[in-house]
Amino acid sequence: MNIRPIRSDSEYREALKEVSALFDCEPAPGTPEGDAFEVMLTLIEAYEAKHFPVDLPTPVEAIKFRMEQSVA
Repeated sequence: MNIRPIRSDSEYREALKEVSALFDCEPAPGTPEGDAFEVMLTLIEAYEAKHFPVDLPTPVEAIKFRMEQSVA
């Protein structure tokens, strides 16, 4: 696994592909593989937070959503 900053969409997709293979057999924490996996996940999360921000709903929107969910 080549650890480097994620600066583009193609690098983001490549990083996702690298870590997705490890989700079925996640490396043990504290091992070199586990540390690399954790660092890659952190880099992916940082890229997603910057490029795909998710705004929190207003309190009224959250209540309306919850009410709609409980009716269905």
